[in-house]
Amino acid sequence: MKILKLAIILVASTALNGFCANTNSVAQEAQRNIPDVSKIRGFNYQSAEPIGHNEMWLTYSSAETARDMDYARRLNLNQVRVFLGYAAYLTNKPAFRSNLVDFIHVCHERGIGVMVVVPYPREWSTNQANWPLAKEYAADLVSTIGNGKEPGLAFWDVHNEPGFPRIQFARHMAGVFRELDRVTPITIGCTTEGEMEATGGDLVDMLCFHDYSSTRHQIDEHVARAKQYAASQGKQVMNTEIGCIARSNPYDVTLEEYEKSGMGWYIWELMITGQWGNVHGVFYADGTVRDPSIVAALLGFFRNRGTNVVLEVPDREGRATAAVSANKKWLANTNADWQVGLDLAERSANLLEAAQLVAMHDPPTRQVDLLRKGQSDLAALRPLIQKFTDILEPYQVPEGDSLRSRPPGWIR
Repeated sequence: MKILKLAIILVASTALNGFCANTNSVAQEAQRNIPDVSKIRGFNYQSAEPIGHNEMWLTYSSAETARDMDYARRLNLNQVRVFLGYAAYLTNKPAFRSNLVDFIHVCHERGIGVMVVVPYPREWSTNQANWPLAKEYAADLVSTIGNGKEPGLAFWDVHNEPGFPRIQFARHMAGVFRELDRVTPITIGCTTEGEMEATGGDLVDMLCFHDYSSTRHQIDEHVARAKQYAASQGKQVMNTEIGCIARSNPYDVTLEEYEKSGMGWYIWELMITGQWGNVHGVFYADGTVRDPSIVAALLGFFRNRGTNVVLEVPDREGRATAAVSANKKWLANTNADWQVGLDLAERSANLLEAAQLVAMHDPPTRQVDLLRKGQSDLAALRPLIQKFTDILEPYQVPEGDSLRSRPPGWIR
């Protein structure tokens, strides 16, 4: 009987210990600060002047970071995704750590959470003998900003776009960061929704994928599949890279679809940089923008592409006809005045842009402004006025046409 009682006590003790261990594990996981990622309105970030992330960290400027984060706040953006640079880290570890902490502070002061993306030397992923070096690097990063030390740190992205050859390494690093940091949520920024599924959801706190699809249908399809997979894993999901001019993935189109879906997102990228600036980015360093439609979309306003569009009539009050007439008269004058010609060109340019009659790849007003800033150059001004005139001429409306009539109720 004594032996039986002892056995029961031992079994009970073992079960209790196991329960406590599981409870502790659950408690540790529960400490992770996992927000509602559907509320994320984020952006990828590299400062405008440097070429590449290593150069950004080697030439880090706190003032420049503050300026750019102020731009982001004007658009109500609340998360930044920033890549570290291992070469910059090796060059000067104390400076790198200090700069990283400062970056997080600057963002946190503005209510912008930071997702830190950890890149590695490519050879590490294919040679397990190097994996201890990766853990050493991770440990230093966690010691610097992890485990709640920096409240502005929102997420670890432990591997960007691993691709199928490096999935094993990405999963390994997810486990490493999970072991080292018991507070900060962990994710892997997968190249596609399919790669996200192949990488798995067991080692991450939320799922992330990138999508530069070229049609609304494709965007919606990938979002639906991502949500379905996330539900099967009991995890949240978001997209950490969208928006590319060169991939038929316009910012306003993809943002509109993601707003409809209710999924959190990060655009690539906030600044127009020397690396990706010709196909990505919202702001120039001076705060001007490449395309106001991107700004509007980030603020939740989208172009009307429906059946109720009201097309502009630049000649509603005869201004297009007057511009065409004045332009032709100036062009016919062999002694045409430079300043008069510039004014005519600017008036035409304003009509063309305001009525959306031209592409804005190189805005007409910019072309005129560049001429104003230079020396008198009639040889350049004449063909420009001729081009503007040729575009405006078909939009002339004859006197008495209904498009020139006063609207009902007009009393003046």
